[in-house]
Amino acid sequence: MSIIEVRDLKRSYGKQATRFDALKGVSFSIEEGESVAIIGKSGSGKSTLMHILALLDQPTSGEVILNGEKASAIKGRRLDQVRNKTFGFVFQQFFMNAKDSVMTNVLLPLKIAGISSKERRKMALDALKAVELDDKLANKASDLSGGQKQRVCIARALVNNPKIIFADEPTGNLDTATGEKIEKLLFDLNRDKGITLIIVTHDDELASRCSRQIRIKDGLLIEEVA
Repeated sequence: MSIIEVRDLKRSYGKQATRFDALKGVSFSIEEGESVAIIGKSGSGKSTLMHILALLDQPTSGEVILNGEKASAIKGRRLDQVRNKTFGFVFQQFFMNAKDSVMTNVLLPLKIAGISSKERRKMALDALKAVELDDKLANKASDLSGGQKQRVCIARALVNNPKIIFADEPTGNLDTATGEKIEKLLFDLNRDKGITLIIVTHDDELASRCSRQIRIKDGLLIEEVA
């Protein structure tokens, strides 16, 4: 079953002389439980595509179908709820509150979701155990290594039991050995929990670990490799 379907997606910025077409008509689908790499060089349109898939941006035309529902019909508070409940995000930049504790950073999506204090602490602890950082829950984020920070981001991404994790260059700021550990953690979550994993990258080696690669060039899908 398709968890995401994309139909003739186009995204333009600016008007007339300053217009830039970031996406020029992209169509594909992603099955539930797949691991998919969206791959392309800087400026290819891959990050624009990810933001639209994650309902963080809207296309100029075309449609995203999420779990059989048109994304354009999801608005207002419900849009925030769908994003918070359905998606987890892991970015190259960690986007953590450096002065807050590890636990506080992981708790954030659960606070937004309105989950009770006792329940959200248990869920956050379970997520930190999954990434083997439950011994660091009281540490400030600023005291962690790059690899530990990325593991906290993964814990935060999976704390709400999302159906989809978006990972945007998740190992871009890490050394090779640490990056390999982060990759293993993400693919283990995909395999063991059935979470659909969508990785945006320009790294062919990382992309090759996914079950399918969607290659974007100049705003167009140029090939799909399974």
